[in-house]
Amino acid sequence: MEGILRPIYQERASHPNTLGVLTIEKNQHSIPTTDTFDTVLLIIVNEAEQPLFVKHYTYEGKKAALHIITEKKLREWILLGSNRRIFDWLYNGKVVFDRNEFLAQLKEEMKEFPFYGRKIKMGLEFAKLIRRYMDGKAFFENQHYLDAYNHVIHSLHHLARLSVIENGFHPEVTVWNQVKQIEPEIYKLYVELVNSDETMEKRLELLFLASEFLIYSRTKAGITHLIEVLEEREFWAFNDMITHEELVEYSVDLGILLEYLIDRGFINVKNVETKGQGVFHRYYFVAKKLS
Repeated sequence: MEGILRPIYQERASHPNTLGVLTIEKNQHSIPTTDTFDTVLLIIVNEAEQPLFVKHYTYEGKKAALHIITEKKLREWILLGSNRRIFDWLYNGKVVFDRNEFLAQLKEEMKEFPFYGRKIKMGLEFAKLIRRYMDGKAFFENQHYLDAYNHVIHSLHHLARLSVIENGFHPEVTVWNQVKQIEPEIYKLYVELVNSDETMEKRLELLFLASEFLIYSRTKAGITHLIEVLEEREFWAFNDMITHEELVEYSVDLGILLEYLIDRGFINVKNVETKGQGVFHRYYFVAKKLS
């Protein structure tokens, strides 16, 4: 492979804009992180017209994928967890070019997992967890058990990822293997939901009871980043939150997260009169500090 594809990445490596190049080989006995391609070439650049450029090749009856990604986009993936394959690529890929030890330093940074980045990732996972949990509960109460089951499975996955992050690790593709070692209680809950002989209704009922405590026990860790940002102002309009640079990634789930935190006493609401009689602007503020 390397001899055939080398000219492709060598041309890129010679460019001063290129920070690092890795090759990732398909492994028949591991999780398919290459999307069925035999080889993935990952090229990280300082800047580009588009943050991600992908090109596919065929060679000797095999397939290769070239991914050219900017450092900014790569760090976004790492922070938001929006492409979990990237962790496998960076950890297990073969480094064939590394300008000024960029990749070596990046791997070390990922290994250390700075607490600031951890807080943001926990916040985003917690928001998704609450969204799925609350939607699942609503479906359950309306006796839509299969829809409730789908949302609960996703909520447990977010709970698992949150647990992994809280323990200082990046959630990988095999997140349940990580959770089995780190938080066996969550793993057991997941297995019981999937494998139980109880009726779907009974399984969900028991899970909602058990997961209520697990979610609440992680609330403070999950909302630390959000609360720290909200403490910067006395009051917030909702639109000011979803357009804030540090909160924009919460936007889809922020509304339901706020309602959850209002119910739990972490956030309060301030009503301000409008020109319409009996209609008020709704503002939000931190009700109590986490420490």
